[in-house]
Order: sequence, then C-alpha cells, then structure tokens
Amino acid sequence: MSFLRRRSPSPAGPDFDVLAMDPGDWPGILGAGVLPGPDGSCQGVVLRYDLFGGRGPAMVIGNLPQGSPAREVAEDEVPFEVTQLLAALGMDEEVRATGSEQLPVMHDGNLLIVRRVVCSEGRIACVQFDRSDGVLVTIASWDRPITEDLYRLLKPLPAEMFQQ
Repeated sequence: MSFLRRRSPSPAGPDFDVLAMDPGDWPGILGAGVLPGPDGSCQGVVLRYDLFGGRGPAMVIGNLPQGSPAREVAEDEVPFEVTQLLAALGMDEEVRATGSEQLPVMHDGNLLIVRRVVCSEGRIACVQFDRSDGVLVTIASWDRPITEDLYRLLKPLPAEMFQQ
C-alpha cells in the first residue's frame, strides 16, 4: 500500500486527537500512517481498516489539520483518502468527484454538517466534515455505504497509538 509514514522518529505523534474508530470496537486489521511535513511536523493521520481478511481495505479515515497540503484538491478531484483507498486496492483507473451534497448528522450531541462527495466510481462512498479544532475528517469506503451509525463509532484516539 502507498501509505505515507513519518521518516524521522521525532516528533513522535500527531499534535491533535485523531477522530477514528477504536480498533477494539472494530473487527479486522487496522493500519495507520502519519503524513510528515518537510519540517517533521504532522500534516495528518490516515487510518486504514481492512475488513476483508487481507484482501484489501474497506475504509480509509483521514484527519488533516489546517494547512495540510493533502487538503488542497481541485473541484473535480477526489479527496486524498480516496486516492489512498484506490492505491491500496490496486486500482489505477481515474476517479473524479462529480458533485457533493451537505447533510446534517448528530455526533455526541453535536450537529455535524457532513459533505458527501459523489465519485465517478459508484463503489466508493466518501464523506467529509470539519472538527471544532479545524481538522478535516474524511471517510472513504469501498463497496459499503456510509450510514449515520458509523458516526456514533467515531471517537478521539490517543496520540500514543501513533508513536514509533
């Protein structure tokens, strides 16, 4: 898989809480990658959930802070997490974003405005929302719809999970 990993041992983890599903609450294999900045800063954390028994990921969740270059995509380009999901699946076909819609969703008693990204590949489901600290959370799923039940599973993960 083309996961990007931190190249230097410091800093040891992200400087923000990663919103994801705790591995203990989710069956399958979890992989994590930290996006390093040129100065060694954490430009994001991407988690891959493999529910297919080693045959490929079912879901990629990205947490990208403000200023992360991975957040910068053109209007018809898919989010970074979708490209990572496609690379992990070994798919090299071009996939574009064909539209989006905003949906209100409740999470821990708070209202999230979720942006659903419509992709030219119909087997990809993708949603994005901003956290109160400015971190963009993107969930890309392969061949599984993203339902409101999924948002209830999301919680901050401790930075220690990402230390080397």
